[in-house]
Amino acid sequence: MAGPASLILIAVFGVLALLGIPLAVSLVAAALSAVVLIAPFDMALFTSAQKMLASLDSFSLLAVPFFILSGVMMNSGGIAVRLVNFAKLIAGRIPGSLAQTNIAGNMLFGCISGSAIAASTSIGGVMVPMQAEEGYDRDFAAAVNIASAPTGMLIPPTTAFIIYSLVSGGTSIAALFLAGAVAGTAWGLGMMTLTGLIAWKRGYRTSGWVGMRAAWQITIEALPSLMLIVIIIGGIMSGIFTAVEASGIAVIYTMLLTFVIHRTRPPKAFFAFLVETAQMTGTIMLLLAASAALSFTMAFTGIPAAVTALILGVSDNPIIVFLIINALLLVIGCFMDIGPAILIFTPILLPIFVKMGGDPIHFGVIMVFNLAIGTITPPVGTGLFVGASVAKVKVERCIRALGPYYILLFALLMLVTYWPALTLWLPRHAGL
Repeated sequence: MAGPASLILIAVFGVLALLGIPLAVSLVAAALSAVVLIAPFDMALFTSAQKMLASLDSFSLLAVPFFILSGVMMNSGGIAVRLVNFAKLIAGRIPGSLAQTNIAGNMLFGCISGSAIAASTSIGGVMVPMQAEEGYDRDFAAAVNIASAPTGMLIPPTTAFIIYSLVSGGTSIAALFLAGAVAGTAWGLGMMTLTGLIAWKRGYRTSGWVGMRAAWQITIEALPSLMLIVIIIGGIMSGIFTAVEASGIAVIYTMLLTFVIHRTRPPKAFFAFLVETAQMTGTIMLLLAASAALSFTMAFTGIPAAVTALILGVSDNPIIVFLIINALLLVIGCFMDIGPAILIFTPILLPIFVKMGGDPIHFGVIMVFNLAIGTITPPVGTGLFVGASVAKVKVERCIRALGPYYILLFALLMLVTYWPALTLWLPRHAGL
């Protein structure tokens, strides 16, 4: 019955997803529809419910609402402009300085807020019009903003790695954070290099030096926000606190920034922040519980083993197998959001990767890197459409301008995949 059950699972999930049924409902309905062919209904219902509850009984999950709350407060205003001004100091003397500032700003704001969309709208909303006024091609400015926004999905703190840690069976969140920081920084530096070459070829000028006094003032204004990155990564690397403890510290620190230092919102806004956090956390937790039921059913019906046999039947060469996994993840990322994709496909693809001698931390970075590319890739990529809207440019023109960046990202993906030491050296150095 495993064969028919697998077909039922795939068919029910596909039909419900196409009909627009909420993803969590689709996952649970598909799981139950498949498992009742093998086990009695009451047993299937009880076991599925048990698996769903057990998936949420994890101390590590505390980091999710805390990091979300921290990001919500960071998005409340006042942070983006300070980070843009600081980014100008970093990238102001590089060819295409305004575009470089956009990239640096997305890296800084993305990892602080934890949202690629927030970075694209907040930083891009400021930088794209400035670039257009300075004579930059608007298609180019839009492409730069879109291509660099997903760096915040890799540079910690990011909930993607927390979700992956839980689904993968307890991979160290701290190690994933550090490995992701390396991959995200490589993404950003690659963007800056390519952008510099294009800007030099087109003759886009650099910005002048603002002077030591202005530079000092800009740094002082941005320093409180930047310290959040230092506190989280430095604290984890030094062993002062765990990733979960870091999430609590991030909340306390962002409360000080929002209500005391920058005073961007009054203290009474904290209740609204909690409501928004509860809504986002509830969505993630429901998806996580639903994916646990689906994972149980897939294991029960032998889907992961069948996929493993299918892929290994093509080749047992790790180079070819890793290439197939990357291709699958790239396609998945084009059609599915990063959270559900991690929940559904980690139990299927991780065992194959480990069987080929791979490391779970390495696979987590590869998976998030792939799915981050998917957020800016048609036909569904939300980052692409949001970035095009912010820049007031047609999506078709953005895609053409993104061509060189897609090539670069694929090259970086291959580098991350086939040179594991690139992302694993920092977690290993920290003893994780």
